[in-house]
Amino acid sequence: MTGPLLPHLRRALVTLCGLGLLWQVVVWTTQAPPYILPGPLLVLRTVGERADFLATHAWVTAAEIVLGLLLGTLLGVLSAILIHQSRPARRWLFPILVISQAIPVFAIAPVLVLWLGYGMASKVAMATLIIYFPVTASFLDGLRRTETGWLDLAVTMTDGDPRRAWAILWHIRVPAALPALASGLRVAAAVAPIGAVVGEWVGASEGLGYVMLHANGRMRIDLMFAALLVLALFAVALYFIVDRLLRLALPWQADSAPADDATPPTRTHP
Repeated sequence: MTGPLLPHLRRALVTLCGLGLLWQVVVWTTQAPPYILPGPLLVLRTVGERADFLATHAWVTAAEIVLGLLLGTLLGVLSAILIHQSRPARRWLFPILVISQAIPVFAIAPVLVLWLGYGMASKVAMATLIIYFPVTASFLDGLRRTETGWLDLAVTMTDGDPRRAWAILWHIRVPAALPALASGLRVAAAVAPIGAVVGEWVGASEGLGYVMLHANGRMRIDLMFAALLVLALFAVALYFIVDRLLRLALPWQADSAPADDATPPTRTHP
């Protein structure tokens, strides 16, 4: 393990231990029975005892989330480019983009399950719908906010070329909009599990959402919390993996904040 990762891992472990201790204090203080609020030790024991069962369902939910993330990103990028480059597409697609966020996902989920069935397709579609808006909105905003000086220079250098608009798009606007797209992808990675789990709650035969729903119905609250813990750990891991990949893909996008162990600059007077 590299040196820079150690402080981050240490802080993550301290945070998790602190949250677990706070959780246990709440259980001790309220004297809540296990079927209302199980303690962290009971939940961890359930995770260990039902590890194979939880892993089987976790793989299903993970596949739904990752496929939804990939499909939502692809559709979002294509939609942003189409809206930016085509005035008719802007008139027709942009209102649909806004309407897609005005309708609650819980209202769409039953319809998708009815159309696509109880399998993985309806859950991937739910995750795609949730991911689509932040990716499209962030990338479209990045395309619109390209540095004016770069655009003026590109117009001057491509004067008379009938392919000028697309050349400017691919060589100027898209590279300049990649940091904005990266921000949208980070948001998408954080909200991607919502769509898959909501779809599993509405209708499914496998997945962590299915486990949580049926465990709650059988008053197996420890199993419900165990599935929720596994889902939370996967969601956090997905976010940091996406963040790390984006940092490697966009090395020129440096953080403006100083590093934690950096020494603040000192001002020297003549």
